[in-house]
Amino acid sequence: MSDPDLQQALQKLRPTLLRFAMLQLRDEAAAEDVVQETLLAALEGKSSFSGRSQLKTWAVSILRNKIVDLMRRGSREGKLPLVDEHGDEDFDALFDGSGHWQEPPGDWGDPAAVLEQRDFYDVLELCMKALPENVARVFTMREVLGFETEEICKELKMSTSNCWVVLYRARMRLRECLQLRWFSVR
Repeated sequence: MSDPDLQQALQKLRPTLLRFAMLQLRDEAAAEDVVQETLLAALEGKSSFSGRSQLKTWAVSILRNKIVDLMRRGSREGKLPLVDEHGDEDFDALFDGSGHWQEPPGDWGDPAAVLEQRDFYDVLELCMKALPENVARVFTMREVLGFETEEICKELKMSTSNCWVVLYRARMRLRECLQLRWFSVR
């Protein structure tokens, strides 16, 4: 791929990369910066793009690495507070006294088929944005960026049990949001 073609293709990917970065970082300036760094790294590293994967896949992997680096820098500099704004009482109402669901989750059908629907990702993005920032950060590090729990704990200076509680809360909120905004209206 020639330089002008690569530049044009990367420019077309910019909105997708920015959307991904905004969802992960929740900071417009930081997202813009990390996307710019990604585009620059892609242009400088064009020789390492062999074409075995799609350009979008390659660019997103560069972006993920840039986001991970930014999160690590932020945790070292103490810029990532980890105070959960919500307590367990939010979830207690979902269960009866014996620990069973008050209202069991509805049938979600075939998850693989749902993932193929573009509208689902819009709803998932909406649900992710609704998570408290720190809950979303831990969930993103674990489920999107692929951090191991121990690595999250080290980077964010939190205990393993606190990490699991935060992940549980994130999953519960996402389940509830997806049930309400996607599965119950389909």
